[in-house]
Amino acid sequence: MTRPHQPALSRRTLLGSTAVAGVGAVLASGTAAAADSDRRRNPIDQAAVDAVATRLDGSLVALRRELHANPQTTGQETFASAAVAGRLRAAGLSVESVAGTGVVAVLKGARPGRTVAYRADMDAVPGPGIMPPVADRPAAHACGHDIHTTVGVGVAQVLAQLRQRLSGSVVFLFQPGEEGLVGAQAMLDAKVLTRHGVEEIHALHCGPYPVGQFAVTPGSGLPGQDYAAVTLSGPDALAAAGRLAAEIGRLGTVALPQSPADLERMVADVQTPDGPLARFLVTQARPAKVPDAEGRVAVDVKFRCWPEERTPGIREEIRRIAQSYGGVVAFPKPAFPALVCPVEETDALARHLRRVLGRGGVTVNHTAYPFNGEDYALFLREVPGTYTFLGVRTPGAGIETSYPHYETFVPDERAIGVGVRAMAGWLAARSHC
Repeated sequence: MTRPHQPALSRRTLLGSTAVAGVGAVLASGTAAAADSDRRRNPIDQAAVDAVATRLDGSLVALRRELHANPQTTGQETFASAAVAGRLRAAGLSVESVAGTGVVAVLKGARPGRTVAYRADMDAVPGPGIMPPVADRPAAHACGHDIHTTVGVGVAQVLAQLRQRLSGSVVFLFQPGEEGLVGAQAMLDAKVLTRHGVEEIHALHCGPYPVGQFAVTPGSGLPGQDYAAVTLSGPDALAAAGRLAAEIGRLGTVALPQSPADLERMVADVQTPDGPLARFLVTQARPAKVPDAEGRVAVDVKFRCWPEERTPGIREEIRRIAQSYGGVVAFPKPAFPALVCPVEETDALARHLRRVLGRGGVTVNHTAYPFNGEDYALFLREVPGTYTFLGVRTPGAGIETSYPHYETFVPDERAIGVGVRAMAGWLAARSHC
């Protein structure tokens, strides 16, 4: 696959990543008021964060380009791991390796306070996970994890330079294996939250929103995923398996977007209260092409639903349909949980972002995207926190350039500075609480 071309950036952009039409105005509208308010509550105000971040913009864009040029898939993230660890050690953080290629870095402030965490995922998308599917496609950073990692490094570097004014501690989790849904559990198995006394956790993910805008997710997030295995036998098993797969497929209520217009509609629907995606089901059923040695034919089923409470009922419906074909049904593993963000913490983040960015800098997702999942869900089952979409859509660009997992995904690098400024101020405020 030809990797997405990155647009040339001017010196003004590199040294002030928010200097883009509309973005600078959004940031400026809230910063002065936020600075006065922050000083009364927190030794680190937004003006201090912005001043430090401005000096880092160029080096962070360069880091993102290095990561983008060296994509590695689940469990293989050695380049990103080394790049992250080296920069954070240089910034004075305590750094350790966990879960293979995972990195944990701890920044202790000079003042007493709480311990909060920030998670960034590092792995690239394997070729089969990029749309449209093409045989022999190489891995690529088509989901924005190179942006996520860069923002995490930038936040750590900003707060490290403000350490003498920082309250509490910030634990940075650079996670491997998100695309394989294995990295979060591996880090939890290494007790990264409990060993460091983490009280809450926060994360960003690239999203198809204008650069300079965030989409918060109170009470929503992303769906989980469940699996079923159906086995059919008999002389007509192969034909029956095809019919069974088609019938299970028809349970789905939403189809994969086929055009930019479909993507635009889906993004609008996610932001619509009680809209067409308030409840959804995505099903995929794949029959084997040939029977096994004993004449049996397997049908592999995968589904995502929203809200998560529907999962048991959908399992029963799949079981009923399969048994009507004489199939033997098994659910080989527990359903992978949905990512659901607590309302209280997310509303607090929205208020913070509106103070910093102005009201135009924040939109709200009222439901989940049907075709995406996240193992960050496992962290939120341990401690409260937030999961927020960082707008990466260049002004005037088509939505297909900012929707993850598409070959056309070319995020606007100016979002890096926006994410660093917003999250550094947010984490400083949360550790100070």
